[in-house]
Amino acid sequence: MQRQAVSSSNIASVGYNSRSQTLEIEFHSGGLYEYYDVPESVYDDLMAAGSHGTYFHEHIKDKYRFSKL
Repeated sequence: MQRQAVSSSNIASVGYNSRSQTLEIEFHSGGLYEYYDVPESVYDDLMAAGSHGTYFHEHIKDKYRFSKL
């Protein structure tokens, strides 16, 4: 999955596959995670958020199944 770099203190890049509704997030710490069954609207809102990290913590973390890659 191709990821797009974002300007964030803890998130390095974000990718999304609309067919599988899989969100991929790479953190500056080196972790790479996939989040499953994430609606495209959540991805759109994450990318449009003033703070990607805050949006992630409030709307994605601990709300979707995930795995570390």
